[in-house]
Amino acid sequence: MEDISRLPHELNKRTKECKAIIETPKGRRNKFKYEPDSGLFSLSRVLPQGFSFPFDFGFIPSTEGEDGDPLDVIVLMDEPAHVGCILQVRLIGVVEIVQTENGKRSKNDRLVAVPVDSFDYGEVKSVSKLQRSFVEQVKEFLELYNKNSDKQDEVKGIAGPERAVAILDSAIRAFESKQEQDK
Repeated sequence: MEDISRLPHELNKRTKECKAIIETPKGRRNKFKYEPDSGLFSLSRVLPQGFSFPFDFGFIPSTEGEDGDPLDVIVLMDEPAHVGCILQVRLIGVVEIVQTENGKRSKNDRLVAVPVDSFDYGEVKSVSKLQRSFVEQVKEFLELYNKNSDKQDEVKGIAGPERAVAILDSAIRAFESKQEQDK
């Protein structure tokens, strides 16, 4: 089976569009993670009772973040997607996060995107156009999300689509560089 984390990202910098793959749908307590060796999704962990993902969560293929994984993406959708669903999305911003794991701090930003085909978010071009209370709730979720694990997340800020594209572009270059080294 082909490793879907290596599918083309198809980034269009002008329209800020690219591909995203959903790992965990909105409303789920189960956090899923793509396993490239098997090509399947495994249960990564279960969130505490009363806690669920307020958005679809996944990754951008053919990228590598500072943590060595594909770059994470939050996708705001009209309805939850399915695990493994590939979407054409438009980047609208980024939640900049510093993650501490085993005493080591690293950037672990979450891009924010909307599906290109959407009734509820079709006109949204920037995270600044979202309701402030919703953005605050997303930030709070991300800070609490790893509370019961060996990781702690600290939200450092929120930036718009240009910063999201710059972060994605850097993660694409890191992925390509690693591919060259592995040859």
